[in-house]
Amino acid sequence: MTKVTLQAIKDDSYVQALIDAGNRHLAAIGYTEHGLRHVGLVSHIATNILIKMEQPERECELAAIAAYLHDIGNAVNRVSHAQTGAILAAGILERHGMAPDEIASVIGAIGNHDELDGNPVNNISAALILADKSDVHRSRVRNSDLATFDIHDRVNYAVKRSFLRVYPKERIALELTIDTEICPVMEYFEIFLARMLLCRKAAEFLQTKFELKINEVKLL
Repeated sequence: MTKVTLQAIKDDSYVQALIDAGNRHLAAIGYTEHGLRHVGLVSHIATNILIKMEQPERECELAAIAAYLHDIGNAVNRVSHAQTGAILAAGILERHGMAPDEIASVIGAIGNHDELDGNPVNNISAALILADKSDVHRSRVRNSDLATFDIHDRVNYAVKRSFLRVYPKERIALELTIDTEICPVMEYFEIFLARMLLCRKAAEFLQTKFELKINEVKLL
């Protein structure tokens, strides 16, 4: 079997087409950016989490691959996109010659990354959850008319800085700087509480704690 690399997945034209299509489809229904910027950043953060947690090098690369592929299901439909994406990813990874046990780990992570029905089931999935849910930032907002912002636009646009800081064997902290004139902190919790609770589960799976700090104040 081939040791499939992140670069090989990035170079796959079918993968690129799925990411691009998913991003366009979500734009059509008013969602924030879910394209190459998002999956590239999530891939980098997921890898960094496991590196800082001193996990095996191959597991770190599998996390990068899972994160890069995690939203391809949006090309089909937003509903159940995690599970659809896992099925699509299985075929892609098999075509690349990835070992069956590695495919199983990656698709388990992809299929469990959504806060509606996901749970951390392995280290890769825990890292993906934390990385995905930490990408909240004004650069993701596509609507240029502030007067027509919905709550998701407001919350994302209000975040001027987002950083996931890993303190090995101590805690993983999501640090946000929010412009409260655009969005009060309570609105962040209104739409992101389920995501933060899933992050807590993911950190616990990695045998550490999750911390949320907004404007230097610890809230979780």
